[in-house]
Amino acid sequence: MIVRTGLTGPFPRSEALVAATRDLDRGRATAETVEDLYARTEAEVVALERRLGFDTVTAGYLRWADLFRPFAETWDGFTVGPLTRWFETNTFYRQPILHAPPARAPGAIAARLPPALRDDPAHARVLLPGPYTFAGLLENRSGEAEEALVHRLGRLLAEELRELSGLGFATFQFSEPLLVDRPPERALAEAVVAAYASVRAAAGAATTIVWTYGADALPAFDLLDRLPVTAVGVDLAETDWEAIPATTERRGLGLGVVDPRTTLVEEAADVVRILHALKDRRRPSTVWLGPGGPLDLVPWEPATRKLHLLPAARQALDRESGGRP
Repeated sequence: MIVRTGLTGPFPRSEALVAATRDLDRGRATAETVEDLYARTEAEVVALERRLGFDTVTAGYLRWADLFRPFAETWDGFTVGPLTRWFETNTFYRQPILHAPPARAPGAIAARLPPALRDDPAHARVLLPGPYTFAGLLENRSGEAEEALVHRLGRLLAEELRELSGLGFATFQFSEPLLVDRPPERALAEAVVAAYASVRAAAGAATTIVWTYGADALPAFDLLDRLPVTAVGVDLAETDWEAIPATTERRGLGLGVVDPRTTLVEEAADVVRILHALKDRRRPSTVWLGPGGPLDLVPWEPATRKLHLLPAARQALDRESGGRP
């Protein structure tokens, strides 16, 4: 069993960066000053990810105001809508409003990726909205049925993946909190499977991860196990790992072992115990360890401390196995 580690969502902005962006909005800082601080803060996040031995780096996605904004601002058919609460949290996103069938703008999302990722695409993790979550959280004024829209967004995201793969990117995560918050049924569930079939057709040798979080994944596992992706991740702060069903199919399993809602630090021994149990029940080819979801609800310093769990858990597993994967 191979163990991989990495961030699964945006990292919190530093206090200095928050203050600088606020000053920019109020005319007390220049765009050049804020850009320089973004670059230095992203470099700090990348240095942290590499110091912790993460298999993929993200640079924190500090410039992305929310999961959908780069798409709502660049893809045809969209406008950026009002501030909307992000599930049951005290955070908000600008709800995309879809006025017509969407169409991607070639090169636009690549340009929005953190510069540090564009410099080293082979080790980057590209974060993309999952087609079901995207379709379910936008305001649809296009007249297209939700099932058709999920399938269409899957095809567009597959085209995005194909373009980014051509630039050297090799690991793609589709963030799908709505899959577990509101699991689809019947025709809508089939549309989700079809959307990810488009992703699989475009992926080639790339790694594709569907990461769910924010709610119990157990009611959605029948569907999750059908998705044609490299790995599916679940948030263990919300999902009882002891109830995760067995499977005979060897595939990747993502485990959100870092609780993104608290500053308390988890224990490596607990992670090792969970991995031993799930190794026999799920027989995963690869386990991806990371935070259950975005860490940006936790301040910078506590988030940094919590991430040390990931190399500690991997080192404990290495000691047990004598260094064998």
